Amino acid sequence: MSEEKKKKHVPPPRPKNDSLKADPHPGTHVGRLIAVVSGKGGVGKSSVTAMSAVWARRQGYQTAILDADVTGPSMPRMFGLSYADLRADEEGNMHPAETVTGIKVMSMNLMMKQEDAPVIWRGPVISGVLKQFWSEVVWGNVDYMFVDMPPGTGDVPLTVFQSLPVDGIIVVTTPQDLVSMIVGKAVGMARLMNVPILGMIENMSYVTCPHCGEPIYLFGQGRAEAIAEREGVPLIARIPMDPALTAACDNGQAEYAECAFLDGLADILPPLS
Repeated sequence: MSEEKKKKHVPPPRPKNDSLKADPHPGTHVGRLIAVVSGKGGVGKSSVTAMSAVWARRQGYQTAILDADVTGPSMPRMFGLSYADLRADEEGNMHPAETVTGIKVMSMNLMMKQEDAPVIWRGPVISGVLKQFWSEVVWGNVDYMFVDMPPGTGDVPLTVFQSLPVDGIIVVTTPQDLVSMIVGKAVGMARLMNVPILGMIENMSYVTCPHCGEPIYLFGQGRAEAIAEREGVPLIARIPMDPALTAACDNGQAEYAECAFLDGLADILPPLS
């Protein structure tokens, strides 16, 4: 690998424009806010968000997840949380739920007694609730907050980029030709909104042969590298299809799963100020 490629990727600082920013609760201090995005659904963005928070927590950081996928929330299920885990203090302030290892989580499904109850709201209402998650919840001291974004480039991503102090995005993709075009849309939106792009993660990249341990690239190899080079961003990780990881997330055991494949986050996460 060339010396140039070994250099740590440093995205440009986000221009200061606080005219549309929602203020956090007075009891909240977030060091860095990272949005995890994808151009389409079904690429495993939520599991990448969850495991990124798990990875950061294992490094000793105070970590939180804001589940911005209001109509399709999945974070509570991945961490074994429910309606009973959300709490309010004596002054009526809402506090996020906490996982066993101390990851703070706020999600629409924590406010519903039935996790499969549909949220049938229009965009402006969803955007309003999302801003409340940021400004009316007492998050306390958080080093890294990860925002699980809904897919696409609609109302909610626009609200997050305009209303929250996003320090950068991580783009999740899969090894399929169609995804290349979709990734371009997500990256293009971030650039139009002056949001730094920290890097890209290819999910479902390969399976590991149970006999020899070698990777098997079911959908081809090299697409992630090509897309990352085209967009001028680093490829952070290539995550295999792992039944154990899937089972852990499905059974509320995400924070006990292996996540060494995300060690590349150490090179791209903005340093704490």
